[in-house]
Amino acid sequence: RVRPGKVHPGQQSLPHRSVQRQEAAQRRSEARRPAGRRGRRVPVPARRAKTHLLVLFAERITQTVEITKHTVDIEEKGVKLKLTIVDTPGFGDAVNNTECWKSVADYIDQQFEQYFRDESGLNRKNIQDNRVHCCLYFISPFGHGLRPLDVEFMKALHEKVNIVPVLAKADTLTPSEVKKKKIKIREEIEQYGIKIYQFPDCDSDEDEDFKQQDSELKESIPFAVIGSNTVVEAKGKRVRGRLYPWGIVEVENSAHCDFVKLRNMLIRTHMQDLKDVTRETHYENYRAHCIQSMTRMVVKERNRK
Repeated sequence: RVRPGKVHPGQQSLPHRSVQRQEAAQRRSEARRPAGRRGRRVPVPARRAKTHLLVLFAERITQTVEITKHTVDIEEKGVKLKLTIVDTPGFGDAVNNTECWKSVADYIDQQFEQYFRDESGLNRKNIQDNRVHCCLYFISPFGHGLRPLDVEFMKALHEKVNIVPVLAKADTLTPSEVKKKKIKIREEIEQYGIKIYQFPDCDSDEDEDFKQQDSELKESIPFAVIGSNTVVEAKGKRVRGRLYPWGIVEVENSAHCDFVKLRNMLIRTHMQDLKDVTRETHYENYRAHCIQSMTRMVVKERNRK
């Protein structure tokens, strides 16, 4: 009688019965597997994680740019203003961003087309102006300036709308980094021939305070802003901002970011000029193009006859 695990002279060691049962169960399991799947078994959680990753990757490839409109009523110094903000969630988030700005350009052209039709109709007194008067283009703070996507987008739209570049998430940068980024972005805008909104020059009879304010606005391009959905307490006051271990960043504090300057420029000081440039330059270019196209079509029809 030979005990398991004990080797006698001239005999081989035999495996324990439990080991034999495990090996037999493994062989039966291998036999039940379909052909091509035998071999090393992949754990189930790993297969699920891989599938989930592929789904997310596919969604990022096919993601499209949406157009979302939000309308708010604002009253500034007794003047009521209906402000429409058009958001484009999904812009630049896909892996392939080729012509991802086309939906934005189409939206601007659609508003021009609708206004052109209303202007050419009989009832011209009650025309609703839905033209886009300003485009806030947010530039990522990460990197060394403008990305190729930034350059292509702004060059594709700078003949259609007033572009105001904005440096997003300014709280991720130090004050010196913000200053360097602004200089770098302004240099690249000029280098690539991008036409952004130009602040009008001050008249000679303007007061010194207004001239100083205008100079600060021009030097603030691109506006470095901070966003926040929360209200925090700072120095006994409730303010909109972000709470960090080292302190509080206030959205409406001019020492922290350019949000107040941007808001004042859009709603108070340069709102009318943005509308004037849209009407006299961008819309007139679109209108002239439409009239030329209609004229060419009429000439072709006459030549056929």
